[in-house]
Amino acid sequence: MEDPLSIAVRFALYTDLMMLFGLALFGLYSLRGAERRSGAVLPFRPLLSATALIGLLLSVVSIVLMAKAMSGASEWLEAVPHAEMMVTQTELGTAWLIRMAALVGAAVTIAFNLRVPMASLLMVSLLGGVALATLAWTGHGAMDEGSRRFWHFSADILHLWSSGGWFGALVAFALMLRPNKVETLQSVQVLSRTLSGFERAGAVIVALIVLSGVVNYLFIVGPQVSGVVESTYGVLLLGKLALFGLMVGLASANRFVLSPAFERAVHRGEYARAARSIRYSMALELGAAVLVLGLIAWLGTLSPEMEAGM
Repeated sequence: MEDPLSIAVRFALYTDLMMLFGLALFGLYSLRGAERRSGAVLPFRPLLSATALIGLLLSVVSIVLMAKAMSGASEWLEAVPHAEMMVTQTELGTAWLIRMAALVGAAVTIAFNLRVPMASLLMVSLLGGVALATLAWTGHGAMDEGSRRFWHFSADILHLWSSGGWFGALVAFALMLRPNKVETLQSVQVLSRTLSGFERAGAVIVALIVLSGVVNYLFIVGPQVSGVVESTYGVLLLGKLALFGLMVGLASANRFVLSPAFERAVHRGEYARAARSIRYSMALELGAAVLVLGLIAWLGTLSPEMEAGM
């Protein structure tokens, strides 16, 4: 089994970069005008600044851990020269440098949110998307060559972006559904509008996740299921699919039952109870998403081919 610390760092990095990208993107397509200013609806500036800085720290730890594992070094300091060599002489190192530059740019750009909220969120979403895409170079696609490598990377990146879009939206709704945020009619109206508006975006996101996930499976395992479920990789993959199914079910309940009920309650001025129901559903969906990210981080360290041969 891969080092638990490496899996934990991968999980934290996936969660962090998806939040950076997805939350900024949510502010662009769901909020309007002054609502995009930090503090009006969501605390964009402190949250995205912290996320970018944490991403920088996690990226440093990640590259040293990879160098330590590849070199066989027993101490962290022994791995530093190997990490420097990886950064300067490998494609993975180039992707890492691009990620670091994108995260620095995001941290600087979000500082201007109060002055130019839309432009700052646009830049953070673009830079966050670049940083998130670099995680593909730590996955299975890096082992391919030629055109297969290109298409595998493309599917990986699309999967990362669509997953980040969903995760960021869940974080945004969790923040907007806090009890102290559903006390005024204005905040409740914004919440109702964004919940309704996310229906179309959510459907597109789910479709992209399914499409890119199927393509990734075909690249990694091939058009087969026999034998895969007997491996650790297969068990984790089944767990991921079960959690994804739960998330889709909860999202469907939100879309077709809870959101319409909340919208009707807002018109009647009785939104506290309806907000509570959506809050519980979103909490479950966000919890499932966190577990999925943990499984993704673990799956990225496993090879179904190697396990099949053991």
